[in-house]
Amino acid sequence: MNEYNVLSFLESSAAKYPERVAFKDKDEAINYNDLLIRCQKIAFVIRKNAQMESFEKNRPVAVFIDRNIKSLQLFLSVVYSGNFYVPIDPTLPVERIQAMLETLQPARCLSATTRKLPVEADSFDSLVEQAEALDEDYCEEIDRVRKLVIDTDPLYAIFTSGTTGVPKSVLVSHRSVIDLVHRFAEEFPFPDQPVMANQAPFDFDVSVKDIYNSLNLGGTVVIVPKSYFVMPAALLPYLQENNVNVLIWAVSALRIVQNFKLFDECIPDSISLVMFSGEVMPIKCLNYLMDYWKDATFVNLYGPTEITCNCSSYIIQGRLNDTDNIPIGNSFANTEMFLINPDTMQRIRKAGERGEICVKGSCLALGYYRNPEQTELAFVQDPEVTAYKDLMYRTGDLGYYDESGNLYYVGRKDHQIKHMGHRIEMGEIETVVNAIDEIKMACAVYKESKEMIYLYYSADSECDNIIIKQIRKSLPAFMLPNKFVYMKELPMNAHAKIDRKKLAELE
Repeated sequence: MNEYNVLSFLESSAAKYPERVAFKDKDEAINYNDLLIRCQKIAFVIRKNAQMESFEKNRPVAVFIDRNIKSLQLFLSVVYSGNFYVPIDPTLPVERIQAMLETLQPARCLSATTRKLPVEADSFDSLVEQAEALDEDYCEEIDRVRKLVIDTDPLYAIFTSGTTGVPKSVLVSHRSVIDLVHRFAEEFPFPDQPVMANQAPFDFDVSVKDIYNSLNLGGTVVIVPKSYFVMPAALLPYLQENNVNVLIWAVSALRIVQNFKLFDECIPDSISLVMFSGEVMPIKCLNYLMDYWKDATFVNLYGPTEITCNCSSYIIQGRLNDTDNIPIGNSFANTEMFLINPDTMQRIRKAGERGEICVKGSCLALGYYRNPEQTELAFVQDPEVTAYKDLMYRTGDLGYYDESGNLYYVGRKDHQIKHMGHRIEMGEIETVVNAIDEIKMACAVYKESKEMIYLYYSADSECDNIIIKQIRKSLPAFMLPNKFVYMKELPMNAHAKIDRKKLAELE
């Protein structure tokens, strides 16, 4: 089967395993055959409701998500409609949602949640009702749309934090996800019938690996309720009950297993593959997991959203010392990773010398949706190639090679951080706080040793509550600083800029 579109994964698995469960949440499940038919029908309804002409494709469709299989069905329905989906968390502040929609100008808004929304949206139930009333005419339309697609068409867009206070939308193509899925299938020992416990929210790119790897392998995606990561006593029993054998989780989620000593009560014995990413895995946590899941393969994955989830991996060979660093390993096949000196833009090949990690290949995103300025800053010409256009993505991450050629991540080049599995621009927090009337100056600093975001600010008097109220109104909860420090004046450096280094050193 020619794979120009990720729907080939669904169609192939539906032909092989029609009765096998594709998606499951706490309340319901759907098999591959029913998933295929339902998504095609809903796709027809989406095109009709959006009043799309026969030639139209590749328009954004906003999907207000929830922790349910309805969200996943809407994603695939949007793809069948010839468009790309954009997951939006309905619990975000209204101002942020409106900024996202302003960027997108979506063809349609869909909803998989019962929450009240700040915009009109077609509910999942209403779409299903309209879909079930269709006759067979929908098949001809869907077949026609499928023939229009090419592999560089956009598949999804995911919003990330932006330095200007406006969130950026990373646009990813079918080709990039197809390439990622093939790399995973080639490089990692998935069980014959994978059952993947989905931990990541659907507006977080880690979830992409659950969805499309599972569809390709004829597996099952089991959605873990969000509450199980807050009150985690039921977490591992839920994995055991559903015979989960694959975890592709953020490090912060796996740390919950260690922090709450969950293995004292239950040890799911079906786990055979554990993959983690998002931030540096503490060795103590890794060893704790490996002590109990002795036969499982553990994989450290690396990659930002802009290169389609991951571009390198390192399979853990055995128990590590607490002071060891885990390599991010070597790049996937069909992907090139290298280091550059950010000042000279020359490549670094010497072991131990630090440089900025850059990536080339089919994995590169299409850019930031309706944001050419930021796209041109991040996706740049490879300076060693002058005869033709050859783009690379500058990750902003710093790394170095060891003598064996393994690559290690050492931190961020700028003020963007990774906190609780999320990539956060410190500048976005500062933009919101500096807009408050009472604030003279503000600076957000991430203290890695404490894993905390500190907000230092100067004002006529302490005003923590005012700041908290404004941040909660404008930004997601995970961007709320952990500690607020009031100062009469912030320290300045010789260039009359805030002395971030000095603030970072303050206790």
